[in-house]
Amino acid sequence: MKIGVCGTGRMGSSIVQRLMSVGHEVGVWNRNSAKTKPLIDGGAKLFASPAELVEGCDVVIVILLNDAATEAVYRGSNGILKSNLAGKLVIDMSTVRPDTMKSIGTSVAQQGAAFVECPVGGSTGPAREGKLFGFVGGAKVDVIRAMPVLEQLCRRVEHIGELGSGATMKLAVNLPLLVYWQALGEALTICKPLNLPADRLIDILSDTAGTPTAMKGRGAAIARVLGGSPMGETTFGVSAAKKDLATAVQFGASIHAELPVTESALACFEEAEAAGLGDADATAVSVRWAQRLTRS
Repeated sequence: MKIGVCGTGRMGSSIVQRLMSVGHEVGVWNRNSAKTKPLIDGGAKLFASPAELVEGCDVVIVILLNDAATEAVYRGSNGILKSNLAGKLVIDMSTVRPDTMKSIGTSVAQQGAAFVECPVGGSTGPAREGKLFGFVGGAKVDVIRAMPVLEQLCRRVEHIGELGSGATMKLAVNLPLLVYWQALGEALTICKPLNLPADRLIDILSDTAGTPTAMKGRGAAIARVLGGSPMGETTFGVSAAKKDLATAVQFGASIHAELPVTESALACFEEAEAAGLGDADATAVSVRWAQRLTRS
């Protein structure tokens, strides 16, 4: 199958690698074409615009940074909506506001294409292995059409409801994890008087009821950084996490839901980004908080 991937950041690139590994012919487009070079070297085909990507592929997967990028890529002069969409399948995996998914999806459907939203849980490793968790929104007939592709990318796919429901669920899924990274930093600060080695401290905290599954993969890396080693690979960056928290706060306000803990965590992520950690892994927020108070 000819599948196009629009947006080749960390997650988009990992999805491209997965699709190629299971035998698909993959085309790519990214605003910064330099980011596509490793994928082109690996066998992907570069397209000059989102519109050309649609024209050259049967299915297009869109995974972009935020709502502004989404609007530009769909509605721009060489955007997806400027192509011949009739008969195409568009799967949008971006984490954006539910109303953005509804608006974009409606515009795509009006031009004769099937549109499914499927923001995903998981980071770059699970993306390369086809072990993401897909939160799907869209018409049942379109979801059925998309399932063969989604099942190659996801260990679990849940059809939540109509367009916008997948985006809502993704915001809900990300929220407690990102709040946890800030809470972990605060927990580390009150453990300072114990003078425990970082690896032992993280091991104890990891084996408790309040710890998320993500600590299984990130706990050892956090301990190494606390012990003085450099930060390792970024699987989900501080800036991307900050964007997701901000999106959750915006959506909460739109439905008159109060999110005071999320708002506080957002402020801490904004502070970390302003300190130059935007490209660092989101767990850098935990480390930064603990080390900042240690030095004070």
